Amino acid sequence: METLKAPEAIHTWVVLLKARQAITNYLLPPILEKGLGNSDFRVLSVLLHQGPLPVNTIGPIVDLNPGSVSVAVDRLYKKGLVSRVESESDRRVRTVSLTPKGRAIFVPLYKMHTALLKRVFADISPSEQKHLEELLKRVGKCAEKLAGETGPKRSKDSVE
Repeated sequence: METLKAPEAIHTWVVLLKARQAITNYLLPPILEKGLGNSDFRVLSVLLHQGPLPVNTIGPIVDLNPGSVSVAVDRLYKKGLVSRVESESDRRVRTVSLTPKGRAIFVPLYKMHTALLKRVFADISPSEQKHLEELLKRVGKCAEKLAGETGPKRSKDSVE
């Protein structure tokens, strides 16, 4: 009887990265065709789902640094897809929201995006997809915990 060798973590990580890149390569062209970039799409998506938000709260939600959020919001503002309103009580706070034009352009694009994602996951069953989500959440939480502990630990095999 042949015993299965446990997969190497580095191999699993490479497979994960390749899958992410393949999915991005599949999903990005329709976004680019609308004159938007990946960061623009993420900002519009969070505004669609959460409504108007202060610009400084968008970055952590969509995993963009503050500078990238500002650049994306500026681009979207120039295209008329979002509005920016300064707070009356604190001029440092600007609230960003979808404009009617932004909603009209983004809602159909988002619906197409979700349909494309369904095609990507069509070869796995709903239970496999749920299991994949659970596993990825566990790995992500473990990495967050490890990152919170003084950073990466060097093993005797690590490169110095």
